[in-house]
Amino acid sequence: MKIAGLQSSHDCSFVVLNNGIPEIHAELERYIRLKEPKGDAFKFLKENYPDYEDIKYFSRPLDIWKGGPAAWYPESTTEMKSISNKNGGKLLTVGHHKCHAANAFYSSNFDDALIVTIDGGGWEMHESEYVPATFTIWEGRGNKIVPLIFYPERQFNIGSFWANCTEHIFGLSRGYPKGNQCGTVMALACMGDSNKYYKDFWGHQFRHHGFDYTRFKKIVQKSEQEMFNVAAALQKATEDFIRKILDPWIKRAGSKNLCLAGGVVLNSVMSGKIVEEWYGEKFNNFYTCPVPYDAGTPIGAAQFIWHGHLNKPRITWEDNFTPFMGTKYSLSEVKDAIAEFDVQTEEQVGISKVVELLKKQNIISVFNQGSESGRRALGNRSILADPRSAEMKDLINEKVKHRQWFRPFAPSILREEMSEWFQTDMDSPYMNFVLKFKKEVTKKVPAVVHFDGTGRVQTVTEKDNHWYYSLLTEWKTQTGVPILLNTSFNDREPIVETPQNAINCFLNTNIDYLYFCDHNILVSKK
Repeated sequence: MKIAGLQSSHDCSFVVLNNGIPEIHAELERYIRLKEPKGDAFKFLKENYPDYEDIKYFSRPLDIWKGGPAAWYPESTTEMKSISNKNGGKLLTVGHHKCHAANAFYSSNFDDALIVTIDGGGWEMHESEYVPATFTIWEGRGNKIVPLIFYPERQFNIGSFWANCTEHIFGLSRGYPKGNQCGTVMALACMGDSNKYYKDFWGHQFRHHGFDYTRFKKIVQKSEQEMFNVAAALQKATEDFIRKILDPWIKRAGSKNLCLAGGVVLNSVMSGKIVEEWYGEKFNNFYTCPVPYDAGTPIGAAQFIWHGHLNKPRITWEDNFTPFMGTKYSLSEVKDAIAEFDVQTEEQVGISKVVELLKKQNIISVFNQGSESGRRALGNRSILADPRSAEMKDLINEKVKHRQWFRPFAPSILREEMSEWFQTDMDSPYMNFVLKFKKEVTKKVPAVVHFDGTGRVQTVTEKDNHWYYSLLTEWKTQTGVPILLNTSFNDREPIVETPQNAINCFLNTNIDYLYFCDHNILVSKK
């Protein structure tokens, strides 16, 4: 049985589940090369999934803004109803935060969990009326998720407040076409004095209106340090506010597992602070799905139909789920793409040579099978480099990514080595938690240690990604270090999707080599 989930607002995307297991998850931004676009998700599905007429259930997040998807794309709605009726199914709507909660819980492999969703707002059906909620708490058990509380938008809105600050104070983008740049503000925060303006942000309590953005815009324009201070106050107030909301619910939680979802949990510093606060004391396991923002809502909508609506038993996702849900490209497609460009190639190149090139301080972009779903590159569309080099971070920021000097890069580490390098020994396969390095090892990998001694870590197992695990293992054998610098394969654009995207990005930056991993082809510039 096939179930499709569709997100037709910003972060336009779709997923297809076959008997509960994903066949494909695609985000429109990867195809049009502009970030966070709106679009007709069903039209996007038809263009990229030839078997769309076999789908029995279509599902999408609840949205009533200006009539929602049914009003925005009436022809697509009619066609989906026709297809689902023909196949004995339905077109169903699932609450926005319920989609987030379902994606987090059903993908977690936990039998039970406390589930927290935080974003800029989404519609729920609560007590027979539509409620725009921004922060929700759920309990997951078996194949059911039960709401505990919805915090409405009128009470506070952390996601929208951050977007407003990002745009109106720091002059950065909050969405289409450059994407949400809240992560830049998060990176600024660790270099500031959080106390200087803390009371201003804490006192506002993340309400939707009434904050003096103009005043703080003038403050950040005074100096770089003041920009750091304002960001630090915003970040610290956010962490404390979320802790205040969560504390009573966590104290009464009956589960040792915590799931997080919603766009705000992309604030991996905040998520890491939650781990620091409650790891071991209240929770033994933490999970954030690969796509916690709105492009993940179609995954959750489809999962809820399978488990919640159809009452199907849970699936062990560690055996059936991968974050690499994008289209796979054949050897002939890769070679056809290479032929379009004036580049040099070498075939039958193994992992050992890639490691040798990395040791010589080369920057290598990698392209492997299906692309990662989500904002984080996890080894299939990554730029890799030697983390032992003190100059590597500045080099990549300036000559490859063309972004601010203070932006950090992530460490990918063999999962079995976590306890030797980080203060918290936990799974972080999707790079969603910023954790503290052990002080004695920070000088060994300066390119991936942020200014406050932390890293947005990705743990890698053989099951997660066999090729990337093998590369890290060989890297450790040759260098003694089980960590590589990993950043997304892009340059101020969405992560590359096609072989053509990859070669374009490679040629227009100072990346030294491009490696097509599953075909063992090394590309270099003439």
